[in-house]
Amino acid sequence: MANIVLFENIHPSAREVFKQAGLTNIVSHAIALPPDELRAALKTADIVGIRSRTNLDAGLLNEFPNIRVIGCFCIGTNQVALDVAAQRGIPVFNAPFSNTRSVAELVLAEAILLLRRIPEKNDRVHGGHWDKTATGAFEARGKTLGIVGYGNIGSQVSTLAEGLGMRVIYHDIEAKLPLGNARAALSLDQLLEESDVVTLHVPGGSGTANIINAERLARTKKGAIIINASRGTVVDIQALRDAIVSGHIAGAALDVFPTEPKGPNEPLQSPLVGLPNVILTPHIGGSTQESQENIGREVAEKLVRYWLSGTTKGAVNFPELPYLEANGETRVLHIHRNAPGAVSALNNTLAEKGLNIVSQTLQTKGQLGYVVTDVDGPVGDDVLELLRSHPATIRVERVSVN
Repeated sequence: MANIVLFENIHPSAREVFKQAGLTNIVSHAIALPPDELRAALKTADIVGIRSRTNLDAGLLNEFPNIRVIGCFCIGTNQVALDVAAQRGIPVFNAPFSNTRSVAELVLAEAILLLRRIPEKNDRVHGGHWDKTATGAFEARGKTLGIVGYGNIGSQVSTLAEGLGMRVIYHDIEAKLPLGNARAALSLDQLLEESDVVTLHVPGGSGTANIINAERLARTKKGAIIINASRGTVVDIQALRDAIVSGHIAGAALDVFPTEPKGPNEPLQSPLVGLPNVILTPHIGGSTQESQENIGREVAEKLVRYWLSGTTKGAVNFPELPYLEANGETRVLHIHRNAPGAVSALNNTLAEKGLNIVSQTLQTKGQLGYVVTDVDGPVGDDVLELLRSHPATIRVERVSVN
């Protein structure tokens, strides 16, 4: 029986998927727990589900060897020590596509609001001013949208923007086929120089840290708008504030921040708070009912498939094996260092115990090997212990397929 622990108010659709698969031992937490409570919750967890605010670092993964698989019910996975998880034989799954539409719609809505200077107009009406002027307000039609990062979300933004009549250019470190009439910019600097609206859709990490900095903002077209719904570390916030206050940047919308509040009653600490024509949202780019339901179902299905059959298709840190029809009585999941003799040791042990191999599939990724083996008889604890004792073995699990 799997012990499932879910954090951060994961959508009920995930629970439905687990229950339909016969996995009913589920504990849910509405928030990201503080360290001591998180440790207590992980003590008996086999399957762990998190969103963006729960950090599973190397210390936690090493402390709780009982964890067998992790699901990130979001796009990002940088809140998990992925290499350490792989070294411990723990595949990590996410939902790279389920909230694409929600984020894209938010970006386009913010672009329109900022072009029309709606945030500051709204504030002035609430403050008793009837500022009925067209100064500084523009249509989206005919404007150039620059997309930095032309992946799943960036390309969806591109398609929606063209429907509004915008011209679209994009920059990506990989060659990407343009959709519609979009065209690739020769460089990030060229994109910034030409774009009326710049929207960022890049991953986090050292390679993208502060890619929008004071120097890049100075190169950006005067009067442009900056939108960041990707990762909080990709924009130098103080430099952005300076560019807005000076009038060089006309407005901005940020959904992510370098440091975010831990709970609903903690205020955001940011130099951008209080600036006119700046939209600040609490990391809700993918937070629609539709996307959260889809994410809950998608990630839970991946976790169930791994638990019941060893399927790792879509894992972000692991050799990927698709669903394999069971052919024997017992399935052995063998995760090992990608070294000579690891698989032969597995097969020799099974043979010595009189277990005939019915089918076997192997995949490797870097220094990690993963082999799924179906045998024609029951696999006892003594066999598992022998397999675990081999120096190349990282993890061995048994799945009954009857």
